[in-house]
Amino acid sequence: MAMAAHIHVKPEDHILTIQEAIEPVYNRLSLECEARIIDAAVRAGWSADEALAAIEDLRKRDVLESTH
Repeated sequence: MAMAAHIHVKPEDHILTIQEAIEPVYNRLSLECEARIIDAAVRAGWSADEALAAIEDLRKRDVLESTH
């Protein structure tokens, strides 16, 4: 049975920042989530454009609320 090697790297030795490391996963999940929301809206009778506008409005609201 092979043993897994554990490599411990100190934060100051990282080549990437945490943001750079997670950005591809974050972007993929964000796109997947948006696609699911649009699909659900279209199945419920709204247009994709209406869904996109609603998503954009929610994002703007989140930004405004986070600055207060």
